[in-house]
Amino acid sequence: MLQTRLLSICAFIIIWQALSIVLASQVFPSSVDIGIKLFEHLVEGELLDDLKITLIRVVITFFITMIIGVFIGIIMGISKKIDDVFDFLLVLGLNIPALVVIVICYIWFGLTDFAALLAVIINKVPIVIVNIREGTRAIETKYMDLAKVYKVPKKQVFFKVFLPQIYPYMMASARLSLSLIWKIVLVVELLGRSDGIGFKISMFFQFFDITSILAYSLAFIFIVMFIEMAILKPLENKMLEWK
Repeated sequence: MLQTRLLSICAFIIIWQALSIVLASQVFPSSVDIGIKLFEHLVEGELLDDLKITLIRVVITFFITMIIGVFIGIIMGISKKIDDVFDFLLVLGLNIPALVVIVICYIWFGLTDFAALLAVIINKVPIVIVNIREGTRAIETKYMDLAKVYKVPKKQVFFKVFLPQIYPYMMASARLSLSLIWKIVLVVELLGRSDGIGFKISMFFQFFDITSILAYSLAFIFIVMFIEMAILKPLENKMLEWK
């Protein structure tokens, strides 16, 4: 598995390098140039500071989004009445463009971190709710009925019978949310913040510095991949041990 992934990464780098040689254009820098630029930004220290700022925003919005999404998703999956009441708002949240939410939050609350984080949360919570709601609806009721027969305490039923069945949906939501949140955070920073990866990318855009844009993007992609392999994957294996 690891060898296959390494081969695919090497193949992508080789293809990119070959295209950069064929095109020989400043707007399509080689993988070597991107790597050099990435090293330069790391040495100068500005990249690490920008990564830290953006990562903090991503982590905060991710955890708040997951907590709210899981809580509401479970309730809507359990109660048909509550689902009917909030279904319209859920559909509205799923379809309203992220850009509209960001602009409205900035107008209402000013160009602040609170407005930026709130815009990301509002935009991504509906996705988590939908996944968790469907997972709640898909649980095997026979296990719940068996627990009732043996008079298992409700607390144990929830944590030992109910919750483990929606763990896969929680992990799927976590992966999807993380992949979407960091992208929206960059847009939020680009539109209304004066720091972070998104803000720096907007500056590089003004100078048509595509090499730095790709270097900064690559740096954060590495961070997200590290989170996936070092945190999410082991957590998923731990959560699914009961199977």
